Amino acid sequence: MNQMFEPNQSQLPLAEYLRPKFVGEIAGQKHILGEGKSLRVAIESGNLPSMILWGPPGVGKTTIARVIANSIDAEFISVSAVLSGVKDIREAIEKAQLNLQQYNKKTILFVDEVHRFNKSQQDAFLPHVESGLITFIGATTENPSFEVNSALLSRSQVYVLKMLEDEDLLLIYEKAKIYIAPDIEVDLEAKQEIITHVNGDARRLLNFLELLFNTATSLKAKKIDRDFLKKTITSKVRRFDKGGDQFYDQISALHKSVRGSDPNAALYWLHRMLDGGVDPLYLARRIVRIAVEDIGLADPKGQTIALEAYQIFERLGSPEGELALSNAVIYLSIAAKSNAAYMAFNEVKAFVAEGDNSDVPVHLRNAPTKLMKELDYGKNYRYAHNEPEAFAAGEKYFPDNLDPIEFYKPTTRGLESKILEKMNYLKSQDKQKK
Repeated sequence: MNQMFEPNQSQLPLAEYLRPKFVGEIAGQKHILGEGKSLRVAIESGNLPSMILWGPPGVGKTTIARVIANSIDAEFISVSAVLSGVKDIREAIEKAQLNLQQYNKKTILFVDEVHRFNKSQQDAFLPHVESGLITFIGATTENPSFEVNSALLSRSQVYVLKMLEDEDLLLIYEKAKIYIAPDIEVDLEAKQEIITHVNGDARRLLNFLELLFNTATSLKAKKIDRDFLKKTITSKVRRFDKGGDQFYDQISALHKSVRGSDPNAALYWLHRMLDGGVDPLYLARRIVRIAVEDIGLADPKGQTIALEAYQIFERLGSPEGELALSNAVIYLSIAAKSNAAYMAFNEVKAFVAEGDNSDVPVHLRNAPTKLMKELDYGKNYRYAHNEPEAFAAGEKYFPDNLDPIEFYKPTTRGLESKILEKMNYLKSQDKQKK
């Protein structure tokens, strides 16, 4: 290891040791940190708002927060929403008060994975953000619009961080190699394979380089090529944050590929997610939803196949269960599509939610007691099975003050074409009775 490491620093992980101290050292994020860009101007002026840093893992959220604290000579207090609770928040606030009262020093309170805090925990920051006691910086991999409560979000500036480009990763790579392996040669193909392997994640890059060069040193290897990498990289880990936007983006791609009747793309996204570590039973539930929402009554068998795939995975596990999920995705992709039932569900749900409380017509009410019969409950009700074709033509089932509403409008695709034909026939029978 390079002698530039001091004895007490040599035990630090490489990612921590090489963490930038100043804005100009940060790789990537030029859209907010380049000369004249919004966050850089705020840092250099010292006029910093509370903020949310939103982006995938390993793109510099913690680094930016530390650089901000260093740039304005503020105390940096870090809290992890995964490991901390209200007690930790209270202690952090007490430290911030002490910093201000005794040392007249500002405090940056950094909350990693802030989306893991519930509403009451997030609310605990509000009075201290408003009073100016702390500059709040939250980091999240999830869309803050959904996961950060509106009160905290309205008091924070959201900065969107992007995955690092290859050129950014190469700069980090060269810096790391100079420190830990200046004498080991890495050929061009191997270097590119390393950059591809980490998929835009600087932390993953540094952790992997540390493993790679330590392995090479142990084996007294002087050169790293692709063959050496194959022995070192046990599996190509894809970027798949199970709670983050990439998760929802891939779910969306799967759903839209099925809806768009593209079985090959649907299979691709299904297996991208399986390969990335998603819970297969979550995918199975989502596939059932697709069948209900996008195939619906155009092909009711789709729901059966999707549900059976779910049950097969529950009973058999992998790989047979994954094959069942693949079969379901292929079938649903090719099946006739209709969202008519889904649209009817949403429409009637909204209609009822608006506050309609119309009474049940008297002729449709049940009459289990003498009093109810005396009040004419159920009187003049026509029992459909006693009518021609088991249909009481002209009978009304909506409340008396409501005209019939067509919530369900079947398509002409698949089985729904037959349903539409039957509904039109029944309407014609109703008209003849009026």
